[in-house]
Amino acid sequence: MHWNIIENNLTNISFALLLVTLLIYWGNLIITNTKQIQNIGLISTIVINICLSLRLTIRWMSNNYFPLSNLYESLIFLTWCLTFLQILVEIKSKSKLIGSITIPISLFTISFASISLPNEMKIASPLVPALRSNWLMMHVTIMMISYATLIIGSLLSILFLIISYGKNTQIQGSSYNNTKKLLLKYKSNYNNFSDNINNNYYEYNRINLLESIDNLSYRIIGLGFPLLTIGIIAGAVWANEAWGSYWSWDPKETWALITWLIFAIYLHSRLNKSWQGKKPAILASLGFVVVWICYLGVNFFGQGLHSYGWIAS
Repeated sequence: MHWNIIENNLTNISFALLLVTLLIYWGNLIITNTKQIQNIGLISTIVINICLSLRLTIRWMSNNYFPLSNLYESLIFLTWCLTFLQILVEIKSKSKLIGSITIPISLFTISFASISLPNEMKIASPLVPALRSNWLMMHVTIMMISYATLIIGSLLSILFLIISYGKNTQIQGSSYNNTKKLLLKYKSNYNNFSDNINNNYYEYNRINLLESIDNLSYRIIGLGFPLLTIGIIAGAVWANEAWGSYWSWDPKETWALITWLIFAIYLHSRLNKSWQGKKPAILASLGFVVVWICYLGVNFFGQGLHSYGWIAS
């Protein structure tokens, strides 16, 4: 069987499983709320990640370069990063919310790659001279992992803002406070308690939920930021090797710097506790938009040195 057919089948299987997994997570979040259904969603995500791993490995081995040379390949790798990080975070936090907010993004990326992009881009082609470097795997891989990490962290901040909408919320404490457990669920009790006690109990768990989301978002963004920093530095070294300049103010480079500044301000405000509650969450939510502009937007709105294998090229 031709390798391209196997790759396409694995991509289609991943797409179908992502759609089913989305229904599982959202159905469990809204209707059933059982641990068994959450475990089925997690197992399905693991299967998706394995399919994407096989797909990337086959393309790598059949073409002798790591598959990150164009938009199609990078979207598939981004989907792999999102599902892999989701698995790790969900196992660590035991939260069904992680899959519920991450799976839609994974479904979007693989759908965009499979449906919207031209078929010519899906077929592997020889690398252009500037990409024939070991820095391809070093720089692009780290950047894509950092994007996936920052996207998940920012999604949690968006979720924080949605849940705390209309509330004057001030979350106190450090992400290193081990007394904070990741209680990312609502609890209710319909025994012989008064409505007032039930309301107080609901608000107490609502605060626990917000603290946990805020704490987890901070930790994930704190992981993604140094990866983004390393990726930008690696890219500057590669640029000097390929183009003779460390920094050219290319649109992609400029927006990567903007992304770095947004999350640097976020982490700085959290570390010195100058902002608490909604303000840093708003900044991280802005970072979610900026990451997508940096990754996709600049390549659709203008040419640049990073336009290899993109629609705009």
